[in-house]
Amino acid sequence: MVVRQETHPGSGAGSGTPPEFRAAVASMQTARLRPEILCEEMAAPQRIAPHAFALSADVTVDGTDVGTGRIILLHDPAGNDAWEGTFRCVAYARAEIEVDMITDPMLAEVGWSWLTEALEAHGASYVAPSGTVTRVATESFGGMADDEGSAQIEVRASWTPTDVPDDIAAHVEAWGELLCTAAGLPPVPDGVTPMPSRRGQRGPGS
Repeated sequence: MVVRQETHPGSGAGSGTPPEFRAAVASMQTARLRPEILCEEMAAPQRIAPHAFALSADVTVDGTDVGTGRIILLHDPAGNDAWEGTFRCVAYARAEIEVDMITDPMLAEVGWSWLTEALEAHGASYVAPSGTVTRVATESFGGMADDEGSAQIEVRASWTPTDVPDDIAAHVEAWGELLCTAAGLPPVPDGVTPMPSRRGQRGPGS
């Protein structure tokens, strides 16, 4: 993945930051994502932790955006009891789903398993996971009654990576897999390596 280097307030990735955080950010930028994912650096939150770095992504199929998300790496050198460590990954994923799936009582549990299974599949070790899965249904009335209903699933999660700073790429790749699974993309066959995702490009030639 090639992410355009930008200087954002609060990004925490500059020369004045701890070397372990800079190494973790560098690892994030080496993550390999599917060609359907357009990923780029975004402004990181400034008040959650002393240091933060963030990526955003859209999943596009046949010119249509079918999913979106972001992942933020937080670092507090003093440690955080709630995190059980000095680093924390915070992720968000939203995707369109079939309207009839919204009533499935197992949807939330399945949505959470998409994340945990992706982390396991990519060898991303972690502790203290936390999060929510939300289902959203939209219906139209009155002058918009002819519009078809829509439904989305949203996964918000955080966890503490234990393989920092060098292996944060695995966590980014797991987040990318979560985005694609939520959007309904079939898994990449064994033995097929996804191409790196490049800013401003979509497709196998990225």
